This record gives sequence, C-alpha cells and structure tokens, in this order.
Amino acid sequence: MNAGTKIILGIDPGTVIMGYAIIKITDSKVSLEIMDVIKLAQHKDAYERLENIFSNVCQLIVDYKPTLFAIEAPFYGKNVQSMLKLGRAQGVAIAAAMQASIPVTEYSPKKVKQSITGNGNATKEQVFKMLQHILNLQDAPRYFDASDALAVAICHHYSTIITVNQNGKSFKNWKQFVTSNPEKVKN
Repeated sequence: MNAGTKIILGIDPGTVIMGYAIIKITDSKVSLEIMDVIKLAQHKDAYERLENIFSNVCQLIVDYKPTLFAIEAPFYGKNVQSMLKLGRAQGVAIAAAMQASIPVTEYSPKKVKQSITGNGNATKEQVFKMLQHILNLQDAPRYFDASDALAVAICHHYSTIITVNQNGKSFKNWKQFVTSNPEKVKN
C-alpha cells in the first residue's frame, strides 16, 4: 500500500441495522471500497446482536485493513432506552477497532451532516445526494444507514485534511485558514 494511502472505516451504529462504509484515499483521490449494512433483527437476544456487531466489524478490519475508524455518536432522542442500546452497539464496534489498534474518532450526527452538505440539519436524502455528487455514485443504497456510514467516513477524511497555503503554511482546520486568509472569504 502507498505510504500516503488512508483507508477509513465509517460506522453508523444501530441495534437492528448497522451501516458501514470503507473509503480509500490515495493521492487525495477518494474511492468507495464498500458500502453496506449488517442486519441484526434476526437475533432476538440483545447480547447476540452485540456479539454479531463485534465479529462483523472485526471481519471488516481483517478484510479491508482500515488505518482509521470513524463512528457516529448516539443521537439523543426521546427514548433513553434506545440511546442506551445504541451506545452499546457503538461501544462494541469501537472495541473491535481498539483491539486492532486503529485510531477511533467519534462525530455527532450534526457534524457529519454539516461536513457533507454544509447544513447540520440536512435530511438523509440530502446527505446522500451530496455523497452521490462527491463520489459520482449511481444508485441509492437500499438503506440510508449505509450512506450515513459513508458520510461518517467522508466527514473524517475532511477533518484530517491539512490545508496548505501558497506560502507553505499549514492549517489544521477551516477556521484557522479563514482567520489567516480573510481576503478569500466571500460574503
């Protein structure tokens, strides 16, 4: 593998359907390796589902050898029990990455949507439309959980890019870049 190559495993955790996507970045070119879901509904026992998440994530790590791992944080809705279950699913996926010594980064759903569409309140459909544009994807996935995982991986890629200006000065984030280059901002 090229020294400049990054492989990012993105996860949209779930206890019934868990989305995953793997992207490869070589020489600043992003390519989609796989985008799919793990269906967990057939397992009635909650602990069986967690074991299934762990073993599937471990298998993805063996098969694709990701160098980075990004996961969406649980979203707090109205049901605390759902959030607890989601947190467990997230935890076992993270444990699989940690066991493989892969650095883990967590992103809020709002941060993921903002990095893809520019709008933290975008719908799943809007996120996917932008992903289609970014990666020249043809077909919509059967489950938006898969494209949500892709959005997490792309979000992580964007977050790890270091911008360099013409003077060779690097910036760790867009805020730093804008502060140093106000003339480049159009209102």
